[in-house]
Amino acid sequence: MSENIESTEVTEEKADKKGGKRAPRAPKAEKKPAQESIGPELEERVVAVNRVAKVVKGGRRFSFAALIVVGDKNGRVGYGLGKAKEVPDAIRKAGMKASKKMISVTIENGTIPHEVLGLFGAGEVLLKPAGEGTGIKAAGACRSILELAGVKNVLTKSVRGSNPHNIVKATFKALEGLRSVEEVARARGVETKGLRLKAKVK
Repeated sequence: MSENIESTEVTEEKADKKGGKRAPRAPKAEKKPAQESIGPELEERVVAVNRVAKVVKGGRRFSFAALIVVGDKNGRVGYGLGKAKEVPDAIRKAGMKASKKMISVTIENGTIPHEVLGLFGAGEVLLKPAGEGTGIKAAGACRSILELAGVKNVLTKSVRGSNPHNIVKATFKALEGLRSVEEVARARGVETKGLRLKAKVK
């Protein structure tokens, strides 16, 4: 009897595998549509677009790399590099990457709190605070970054290097190195009253 029971169980298992009904599958999760553009509060600037050629058996295949800077002009700014077969797609990809990795910039009275030097590769950028009415004394990629960050008055100098990628990254290194008086006072465990520099009276 036991052999008959075992044989019937085996045949039932085979029937389930071959022609039996399978257990219903769990419903697939709906894919969220990819975000096609940056937020409405962000503004973007194209810093550089580079065409790259790949030599293959049938000839050359061209693609584009776009370097984009985005910011809200209120202390937040970021950059991104996007690559695609067409320029608009490369710019869109770069904008999405830039909006995902934004940094906060310390701004006091429309300018930076102190002098700072940014280094990256062959790029070296010097930023200095400036008085009201000076404006942004910068050019190229550095100017776009400072404008989108919300800085109104600043002096800059590109000490060496002209590659826009190095200039952008060196400028971001400098902005990341900025610290407010409150942050310095908190790190030293003192009051902010004695840390602020008094203006020289002529």
